[in-house]
Amino acid sequence: MTTDQTHHTFCRICEALCGLEVSTEGHGADRRITKIRPDPQHVATDGFSCVKGLKQYKLYDSPDRLLYPLARGPNGDYARASWDQATTGIGAKLAQLRRDHGPDSIAMYVGTAAGFGVLHPAFASGFMTAIGSGSLYASATQDCANKFAVARHIYGFPFTQPFPDLEHTRCLIVVGANPAVSKWSFLQVSNPVKRLRELEARGTKLVFVDPRKTESAKAAGEHVFIRPNTDPFFYLSFLHEVLARGGVARERVAAHMRGFEALDALAAPWAPERTAAVTKIPAAKLRELVAAYLQADGAALYSSTGVNMGSHGSIGFWLQEVINAITGNLDRRGGTLVGRGIVDFPKFGVKHGVLMRDDRSRIGNIGAVNDAFPGGVLADEILTPGPKQVRALVVTGGNPLLTMANAGRLREAFEQLELLVCLDIFQGETASLAHWVLPCTSPMQRPDLPFIFPLLLGMQSKPYLQATREVIPPQGEQRDEATIYLDLCRAAGVNLFGSRVAQRMLELGKWRWSSKHPDRQPALPQELLLDVLLRVSGQGGFAKLLAHPHGRAREPHVADDFLGQRVLTPDGKLDLCPGPMLAAAQQLEDHFERERRDAHRLKLITKRQISTHNSWTHNLQDFVPTDSNHLYVHPQDAARLGLSEGDYADVRTQTAVVRVPVRLLADLMPGAVALPHGWGHQHARGLSVASATRGVNVNLLAADGAEQLEQVSGMAHLTGFVVDVTPAAGPFDPTRWSGIGVDDPAGAVAG
Repeated sequence: MTTDQTHHTFCRICEALCGLEVSTEGHGADRRITKIRPDPQHVATDGFSCVKGLKQYKLYDSPDRLLYPLARGPNGDYARASWDQATTGIGAKLAQLRRDHGPDSIAMYVGTAAGFGVLHPAFASGFMTAIGSGSLYASATQDCANKFAVARHIYGFPFTQPFPDLEHTRCLIVVGANPAVSKWSFLQVSNPVKRLRELEARGTKLVFVDPRKTESAKAAGEHVFIRPNTDPFFYLSFLHEVLARGGVARERVAAHMRGFEALDALAAPWAPERTAAVTKIPAAKLRELVAAYLQADGAALYSSTGVNMGSHGSIGFWLQEVINAITGNLDRRGGTLVGRGIVDFPKFGVKHGVLMRDDRSRIGNIGAVNDAFPGGVLADEILTPGPKQVRALVVTGGNPLLTMANAGRLREAFEQLELLVCLDIFQGETASLAHWVLPCTSPMQRPDLPFIFPLLLGMQSKPYLQATREVIPPQGEQRDEATIYLDLCRAAGVNLFGSRVAQRMLELGKWRWSSKHPDRQPALPQELLLDVLLRVSGQGGFAKLLAHPHGRAREPHVADDFLGQRVLTPDGKLDLCPGPMLAAAQQLEDHFERERRDAHRLKLITKRQISTHNSWTHNLQDFVPTDSNHLYVHPQDAARLGLSEGDYADVRTQTAVVRVPVRLLADLMPGAVALPHGWGHQHARGLSVASATRGVNVNLLAADGAEQLEQVSGMAHLTGFVVDVTPAAGPFDPTRWSGIGVDDPAGAVAG
């Protein structure tokens, strides 16, 4: 019997978490999604969803979806395995490595997809606690660890992340961010173009500072070009002018901040006339921006990955936060606010040391951020013999062979691992090297709450809370990650969260749920676990929240409730000039001279495309309107290089060379080229659509290794680096080409 149903849920592709109406047909295990629409009655997302959210079910319905565990054979082929074989085999190897080489020989890489749920990251962390390993790596060191590292220094906790008060701001200066395509990072904002136009309509001074005139700048506001990777000098001159104009809220600074005295010496050498030589922002234009910022009744500086992923992302973000703070715009209506979650997670984290580890990496001696080491040293940690050498890696919710720097060298390292386990919904590049591939549920196949940013930190422009049941059941033998980690702990002879009581209680909960659902894969009672979280936090339970299918509004954000109340430094004051930041600032003169030296060389920036998302949506033809990414070049630069539309170009760094077709783009600043990331799937065994594309992996061009990383946050330099671009030196073979090895320019595949 066919049963048509409508379900209200929310998207979990990105931070916007747009409310959705989902139509299904069929019954029981045969239930399928037939259509997804925006939820017009949603309390916060107002009937909006992007194309990715509306078509995601087609991606999940792909014949390439993993249905059963896969085991790699001696010849490299993969065969179906049972769950007992997988968990027993993995558990035995984990136990042996733990016994023979210590727990830190077992590492985990946590990708972005793990963060868009509640139970997955919690149980992944619980698994590593059970193993007793500190060898945790995360995708944050590709795009946002600078914000976490700086926030811990300034505010006392890494997840204290102020965000612009979009409802009231009168001046918003956006640096290196493109919300029209990428949404608002670290802030849940739906329908970004509409929100930008609303800001402009009410008279807000809206400025985008970027090497490209982005989709956001075309939608609303003003655009100002900046030379890639010179953001710290923009912020230094901005600070210089704020101090010169007396734009400091001195009473607020005296009451709630320390370290202000060091700012004069820091900013003094960086007058706008000096920094204009590298930023290419005229001194008069910078002063105009500062004047607008200081005159506004509530203003905010905001940045995202364009700043984060540069060579000095921590310095850029630090200076931004300092400017917002000393001008009185932090914790102010129309400035930047600090949200409240359903519990005081920052206070809990500081009290119990959650996300506050102080240990340092074996290679490079770089400090952990959010309890994770830099991905840029993972290859060295695997390839370098000695105590704590990484010999096993569990990859959950990510695809590091496409997303991390110097992916070619990382592949060599992964091939040396004694155990590589991937939890995924497809067999992508990383999973195509794994010893075991474990099939996971998609977001539509599990109950959930909004992930950590809105749930525990209140990072929402319109605060609300929502619960969702699974929309469709798992297929084949797909299992949720929380259950998988519970089973792996049992097989390895360890206890989840390091607690025998927790392990036994969760196993009992799994047995009871599974006995009531004999037709389903064994699983933890996920709704019960989410219910406990809601009840403990005073939210009334899962069923009560489900009674609000379009979301339940929470109290709106207020100003003047952070400074002097929720700052978690030892003395309760903002540290405007932390020692590590001042030490990092000593490198700026050298950076400035490099920028002057390289002023006439091309800089490469990465770029997002509205129809795709990072590396994992290319396996649906609807999301791949072209069969390749392109190198976008300004017409002036193309003429100088001898390139025309449709030509192939070789893009070279010291790490690798990639060959890619050219498109001309006048929206770029001359001297900058752009290459979208997330491509280069030719090595994926289980992506029939994506592996047939001709795109190249831009991260082959970026350098890894401790000496190449930013020391404050451990982030790799993934955008705004110097490249050499020439007409292609040879033919293009779309069946096997994803990069040219720098030592074999005749055409060896790297990565």
